[in-house]
Amino acid sequence: MNALICGFFAYDTVMVFNEKFKHHILLNDMQTLDAHFTLPDLRREFSGCAGNIAYNLKLLGENPLPMATVGTDFAPYAERLDHFGIQRDYITAVEHSYTAQSFISIDMDDNRITAFHPGSMTFSNTNRVSKAKDVKLGTISLDNTEAMRIHALQYSEANIPFIFDPSTYIFEFDGDELLKFIEQAKWILLDEKECKYMEQQTGLNPQQVAQRVDALIIMQGSNGATIYAEGARYQIPNPPVRAINDANTCRDAFCAGVLYGLLKEADWETTGRIAALLWAIKVEHHGAQNHTFTPEIFKARFKKSFGYALII
Repeated sequence: MNALICGFFAYDTVMVFNEKFKHHILLNDMQTLDAHFTLPDLRREFSGCAGNIAYNLKLLGENPLPMATVGTDFAPYAERLDHFGIQRDYITAVEHSYTAQSFISIDMDDNRITAFHPGSMTFSNTNRVSKAKDVKLGTISLDNTEAMRIHALQYSEANIPFIFDPSTYIFEFDGDELLKFIEQAKWILLDEKECKYMEQQTGLNPQQVAQRVDALIIMQGSNGATIYAEGARYQIPNPPVRAINDANTCRDAFCAGVLYGLLKEADWETTGRIAALLWAIKVEHHGAQNHTFTPEIFKARFKKSFGYALII
């Protein structure tokens, strides 16, 4: 039985400005922005939450099923998925559309200017959860908002438990919509800012949200995570990190760890530590999918980091 990952694929074009934006962004006499940057360093990365989560789950030895819509420029990404043995059965190509992509400029203060083109992601609501076979659980990860609503309903109708993992798109939903997601989801994955927004919109604090689902997982970056589940509160520490190079897309690695723990029916403290270790491995590498390991290497680092063997 597999994990269905509803989300999107993307190409990230990352450019590095070897100075500081604040010294070059000026208003002209018309009070309009006029900025010009020469960006000598450029790289193109494979990304998107569906691709990132699937990549991390595959490294752990699982068989993820990403579900997304992609554009006519998807061939290089498709070749990569085939290389890693990630199934493409539920990836739909959209004619006359590009795969979603971000253009990210970074300066020496790690400030970022990002332009995002959703492209084929706009059509992801046309995918149907019911088409997926042998699914044990799934995710509602960042996607177009209508797709997130539709896929949550489809999961619920099919009695497939899922993680609600909205990322920054949580701010597109009002209180009534979030209450509906809470009703439909089995697990909820948020960061601290998103958790505060959910409380403001729904009137439910974390403990009250946790009473309505099997678990509320709150990511806290370098401080680890807090999990409310089974009437208890688990504080998950982060393992030692060798270097902090790129915190972007660490959330997707963390989500993959939660999925892995759920697939293996691990306890919540172990599941949280699996997710935290994936977060740490990802943060040590630039880009979303440039880290690699075998399940054996992962288990060895888990034991070294947390003091007990991962036997699942």
